[in-house]
Amino acid sequence: MDTDELEQRLEGGQETQSFEVKGSMPWDHKSLAKDILAMSNVRDGGTILIGVEDDTFDRQGVTPDVRETYKIDIMRDQMTQYADPHVDFSVSYPTDREGREYVAIRVAPFREIPVICRRDSKDTVKGTIYYRGTDRRIESAAVSNSYDMRDIVTVAAMRTRKRLEELGAITGPVVGELKQRLDEELGGL
Repeated sequence: MDTDELEQRLEGGQETQSFEVKGSMPWDHKSLAKDILAMSNVRDGGTILIGVEDDTFDRQGVTPDVRETYKIDIMRDQMTQYADPHVDFSVSYPTDREGREYVAIRVAPFREIPVICRRDSKDTVKGTIYYRGTDRRIESAAVSNSYDMRDIVTVAAMRTRKRLEELGAITGPVVGELKQRLDEELGGL
């Protein structure tokens, strides 16, 4: 995330399905696990920005001491305890136009299989799929309705099919071709 993208996100003044803000805080896997898991189950993943007050969008930035706690190897090791399959994410440290520095955790979407929580904590429950739905106030929460589950399952099915096609395990005509063949066989019935 560069300064222009950071400014654009902050000027929007709202969280989205793929963008969440948190006040300045040192790395704490127990506090951020649910949000990272939820972002991994969103179609395109998302970004968690540390250093912005989430209720007011007031810019705080992070101090060098806080920044120092975001060590990617430690973060990944700790998140492995919470995610099945693992969650892929990276960390960057963008600055705004006034020179304040932030921590941006960019969470990649799951590859084929939705990420399930594998550990209980104060904010997580083992066996739960977390998501950032759009049918209510946007937040990281357990999947609680068929719409969110359908979104997740549809993405998983599309990604699995694409991978199988790339491996040569499945081939076949696209849906339009199948429809045309069926129409020809049925003779316009």
